[in-house]
Amino acid sequence: MTLAYIGLGSNLSDPEAQIHQAIVNIKSIPNSHITQISSLYFSRPMGPQDQPDYMNAVLALDTQFSALELLDHLQTIENNAGRVRKENRWGARILDLDILLFGDKTINTERLIVPHYGMKAREFVLIPLAEIAETLLLPDGDSVSTLAKNIATNDLKIHSQLNSMR
Repeated sequence: MTLAYIGLGSNLSDPEAQIHQAIVNIKSIPNSHITQISSLYFSRPMGPQDQPDYMNAVLALDTQFSALELLDHLQTIENNAGRVRKENRWGARILDLDILLFGDKTINTERLIVPHYGMKAREFVLIPLAEIAETLLLPDGDSVSTLAKNIATNDLKIHSQLNSMR
C-alpha cells in the first residue's frame, strides 16, 4: 500500500455536494482506503477572480494502485461529475482532484507531476494537508506544517468538518 494525498476542489454546481460525492466515489475505488479527511475550506480562486470561491479539502488514501492507475480513477470521477477540461488552467470547475503526494515518490511525466507542482504556494492545499498530516515531510525534506504556518492565508476559512465521511 502507498499513502497518497489527494486535493479536492470545486466552485460550480453546489461545490459542497460535489466534494461530498467525490469522497463517496473515492471510497469506492477498489484496493484503496481513505485514512484521513481534512475540514472543508472556502478559498478565493487562483487566477481569474471573476468566478465563485472554491471549496477545498485534502484526504489521505492508502492504495495498492500505481500513481498513474490512481490518476485514471480520479479522472474518471472528475469526468463523471461533468468536469470539462479547458485551456484556461485556473478557470471555474465542477470538480478538481489532484494527486498532491504519492508516498515519498517524485514523479515527472507528461500526465503527472508529484509532488504537485504548485502545492507549496497554495494555502488551500498546505493548510488542509497540515491539518491531517502535521508531521509530514515532502520528498525534498520541507515540513508541511512549517510551510502551512508561513503561507499567507488569503482569507481561507474552515466551512465544515468532513472526517466523519471516512
